[in-house]
Amino acid sequence: MVAASSVVVRLPRSVAEVIEKEARKAGLGLEEFVLELVLQSLDPRDRVREYVEVAEELLEEAREELSKGDVRQAAEKVWGAAALTVKAYAEHREGRRLVSHGELWEYARKIVKELGPWVREAWYASHAMHTCFYEGWCVKEDVEEALKRVGELVGEVKKKIFEGDDQGNSKH
Repeated sequence: MVAASSVVVRLPRSVAEVIEKEARKAGLGLEEFVLELVLQSLDPRDRVREYVEVAEELLEEAREELSKGDVRQAAEKVWGAAALTVKAYAEHREGRRLVSHGELWEYARKIVKELGPWVREAWYASHAMHTCFYEGWCVKEDVEEALKRVGELVGEVKKKIFEGDDQGNSKH
């Protein structure tokens, strides 16, 4: 298991507000938005690896947030892990960078066709977690179930990417 860690970066309030505004406009969580900014200059193979590693870290952070009773933060981290996993798969399979929620949904449907209908359930669970973060309606058990499903998605995509898939369709 990947050890989760975080770094605190202090920014002027005006800069932080701009970043938060741009993240909302892009339909991304703050962590995911900042990650996208950082990763945009990486080699595609390195970007894929980072997406997967951060997805694993987010799952671990979600577990930690749940243990502290912060259901909303845990929920958002589960969503982030799923979104980054879909991005990793798209970049790996087609060299495609996904930048919107619409593109994530479109590519999640492709993953369902390749890996099976269970992916749809994991994706739906992750999206419910994204909504939960904003609405605050879910409970610990909801997040635990989504965490389990998204954990399976992250694990399977990681296996496909790093152990190679049987179709050999990687563009990298």
